[in-house]
Amino acid sequence: MKPTHIEHIGIAVNNLKEAISFYEKSFGLECYAIEEVADQKVRTAFFMVGQTKIELLESTDPEGPIGKFLDKKGQGIHHIAFAVKGLAEALTTLDASGVTVIDKTPRKGAEGLNIGFLHPKATFGVLTELCEDPSK
Repeated sequence: MKPTHIEHIGIAVNNLKEAISFYEKSFGLECYAIEEVADQKVRTAFFMVGQTKIELLESTDPEGPIGKFLDKKGQGIHHIAFAVKGLAEALTTLDASGVTVIDKTPRKGAEGLNIGFLHPKATFGVLTELCEDPSK
């Protein structure tokens, strides 16, 4: 498995509306999508910066992953996501090689992507997401 590009950088925020306004006013970026991913208990907003996306993440439940992250660490970078081809195989191969995976099989994420996370203890402290566009 070799990533094709950085798909996005995820940033946890307390207030999505305020964060969107900041990125639009301060950097001249345009929020092109807002989406709720109910099973992950999160609302997301996306911006394009060149070929990379910024994903803002607002918790919809304090017990969800983003709610817990914000409570423990506060606002800031939550994860980096790499685009890959063959996500299911990549997760299986990484798991078999001793990399701690959070998702042993792909699941649905924002923007219709299939996703899988690698544990930050296995990736030098950085929560890492692998993404695959099932339409490609």
